[in-house]
Amino acid sequence: MGILDDAKDLAKNTGEKISEKARDAKEAISDKMDETKAEANVHKAEAEKESVEKKNDAKEALRDV
Repeated sequence: MGILDDAKDLAKNTGEKISEKARDAKEAISDKMDETKAEANVHKAEAEKESVEKKNDAKEALRDV
């Protein structure tokens, strides 16, 4: 039964390696998604800041008239 046991061990090890690679891939994708969301939030904040600055500049220009 040595050959059968070897085949079972090989199948088990292969399954574990595949599972590990799948977990690693899932984690990498999750990390990239988090990074992309953070970048989007930064761009949104920068756009809001610029919008507020332009609005304040317009108000200031109206005060000067």
